[in-house]
Parts: sequence; C-alpha cells; structure tokens
Amino acid sequence: MYELGKKLLEHFQNPKNVGIIKNADGYARVKNPVCGDLTDMYIKVENERVKDVKFKTFGCLVTIASASALSEAVKEKKLDEILGSSDPIKMLMELIIGEFKDIPKEKLHCPPASIQALLMAISDYYGKNNEVKKVKKIDKALATIKCYYQEGIEEKR
Repeated sequence: MYELGKKLLEHFQNPKNVGIIKNADGYARVKNPVCGDLTDMYIKVENERVKDVKFKTFGCLVTIASASALSEAVKEKKLDEILGSSDPIKMLMELIIGEFKDIPKEKLHCPPASIQALLMAISDYYGKNNEVKKVKKIDKALATIKCYYQEGIEEKR
C-alpha cells in the first residue's frame, strides 16, 4: 500500500476541467498500455494559445489527478510554451511530479497518458491546420513516451 498526498487527493476529489468541448480544435483518446485507463483530452485554441482544455478519464486516482493538474497547468499557455522544450514530455512529467511530489512509484505509469493525450490533441489541432512540421515534431516527441510508461510496465511484471 502507499500513501497519497494532499494535493493529489485534492485533484482527485475535485478535479478541474472535467468535461467535453463541443467542436474542439483538437481531440485525442489515449489508452494507458500498462493499466488500460482511458483519457480523452479536448482543446480549444485561440491565437496559438490554449483557451480551454477539458478531459474525461476512466481511470484510477492518479490518472484523474494527473489530467486535472496538467489541464490547469496548460490552460492559457501558448502552444510554443508547451512544445518549446527539446523534450516536452519530460518537461510535462516534471511539471506533474513537481505538483504532487508524492506519486507512488507503482503509479508513475499514470501521468504519461494525460501528457500523451494533450500532445496528441495539439497534434490534431495542427493537423487540421495543415501544419505538417509541427505535427512531425510532436510525433517525434511522442515516439519517446514509451520509456515513461516503462517503469509502470516493469512494476506489473
């Protein structure tokens, strides 16, 4: 068994930005390869800024809390801020882990699904706007996400 911190429980019990955005500019659904949790992410973009973000998830406490914290962190951010790092997945993982500081090791496979869903929703937005270079940049970053799930895969063996 593991202990859960206050912030983690707060985001689980009172998640922010839960729901659906009708006519979203970007959308993605991700199934966590470790545990099967599902996360849907919707974004509304104005002037290259995330004006709104919503999520729905069928998952555990850490999956829900991670999606909530991530959605709060990226709301009103410019897409370039989210993607500007040489490793946006690592940056976003550090953001979530920094927010909670106490994600149990056996649950570290949960946050990558929210990150993957967000980046795929941004990629969907760019794809709809024929921004092929930006889609390819996100695809390249997403190719590395398996290593973030890996720790969870090792725990399941």
